[in-house]
Amino acid sequence: MEAEKQTIEVVKKVSPAVVSIVISKFMPKIKQMPFLPFFGPFGIPLPNDGEELIPHPGEQIPGMKEEKVKIGGGSGFIVHPDGLILTNKHVVFDTDADYTVVTNEGKEYSGRVVSRDPINDVAVIKIEAKGLPTVRLGNSDKIDLGQTVIAIGNALGLFTNTVSKGIVSGLGRKISAAMGQGGEMEHLRDVIQTDVAINQGNSGGPLIDLDGEVIGINTAIIFGAQNIGFSLPINWAKADLEDIIKHGRIIRPFIGLRYVMLNKALKDKYGLAVDYGALVIKDHVPGAEAVLKDSPADKAGVKENDIVLEINGNKLDEKNEMADIIQKLKVGDEIEMSVMRKDQTMKLKTVLEERK
Repeated sequence: MEAEKQTIEVVKKVSPAVVSIVISKFMPKIKQMPFLPFFGPFGIPLPNDGEELIPHPGEQIPGMKEEKVKIGGGSGFIVHPDGLILTNKHVVFDTDADYTVVTNEGKEYSGRVVSRDPINDVAVIKIEAKGLPTVRLGNSDKIDLGQTVIAIGNALGLFTNTVSKGIVSGLGRKISAAMGQGGEMEHLRDVIQTDVAINQGNSGGPLIDLDGEVIGINTAIIFGAQNIGFSLPINWAKADLEDIIKHGRIIRPFIGLRYVMLNKALKDKYGLAVDYGALVIKDHVPGAEAVLKDSPADKAGVKENDIVLEINGNKLDEKNEMADIIQKLKVGDEIEMSVMRKDQTMKLKTVLEERK
């Protein structure tokens, strides 16, 4: 009974700062016969009055008009009384869409995307308001396996402030998630796995502990699986907020390499000299480069098929990836890389720049 009372109190404390984010876009329409409901990118059925048909993208139909329609929904939470809101980057990924923020009280505001994190699935949006209720941010480095957590969000884009409860099922997970309808993928590391019921539309909502502090941002589910959801550690977003308040944008260090982390299986498969390090190699996207032109890596002299063995004395392997080390550093930091090229090992230095 005491645990139930604690949960209720936590939800009462946090709910006023949780918002729904409505995604709208001007899309072509024509008058037509009744048709099946249109489903947006979040799987949310759009209203249909029996007369409107939304054609496929690029389809030209005589008499087409444009109308602003809802194409999806997500969640977010207020972190500053003057209207700063944290959410997922994939919720506000479309630069051509409009975003409306609906508060717990039902008030609607136009949302402006302040910044999208170039690395993590985090974004900050702003509404013009004062004196708003806010959440308290916790410390995601102190999360324990098995601890009780609560998620609040806009389930299915239809049911605002839906509450789910569960436990932390895993820590340090790696997942790949789609960012938009164009096939863009983002690789997320060190995410929190929970068995909390996270539904479409919950993305961007808070994962909170029993002290009422936000320890994560709900970000992904695995379709076809039950009780497997993922949240981003809130400490990632804390750094983003500090950048926004201080610089007006999110600042991330950048080296300019595409790579694959090596292991024993890859060493044996390709006959490599080592089973650790980052193999510099381009991906299969047309026009992709292994070493981006004029990047810090390019200026250091790194070449395609090089293997970066260490950065600042830190050995690179599957548990200690290059991206993990780079993101702990700052723009302007000088780094020294130990690089293997064929049968030679060399030391290369460069200065990290801001990711654009």
